[in-house]
Amino acid sequence: MIRKTRIILINVVLIIVLAVAFIGVTLFNKPHINVSEQAPNLSVEAIKVLSDFQNDETKANSKYLEQIIQVTGVISELSLTKEKGVITLSGTDSFGSVMCHLNAEENKKMEALKTGQTIAIKGICTGYLMDVILVKCVILNE
Repeated sequence: MIRKTRIILINVVLIIVLAVAFIGVTLFNKPHINVSEQAPNLSVEAIKVLSDFQNDETKANSKYLEQIIQVTGVISELSLTKEKGVITLSGTDSFGSVMCHLNAEENKKMEALKTGQTIAIKGICTGYLMDVILVKCVILNE
């Protein structure tokens, strides 16, 4: 009886280890999204996406999270963080903005931009932490 229990327990542990290994390998080999080659799932004004997150974050998460979105807005700040460009699109108040973290290839394009300019940017929405965060962004117009 003890021997059967031990064999069953070893088989269960082996199945769990194999399942975890399979999931890990699958996630590790997941292809990276090239935002510049993908069509946006949504096209929205920066003020609208910010308002959606401020009014109902849960609903906005289901609409925008992990989606490629095209955002149009007014540049309030241009900065470099760890050698990557960050373009901040202003909202209607001082309590939030849309922060667009650029791909490394887009840094050169950022040099031609100015604060107050209206711009369209495409990126992947990763959520809301006082600001709406877009990553892997590409500048669509200069």
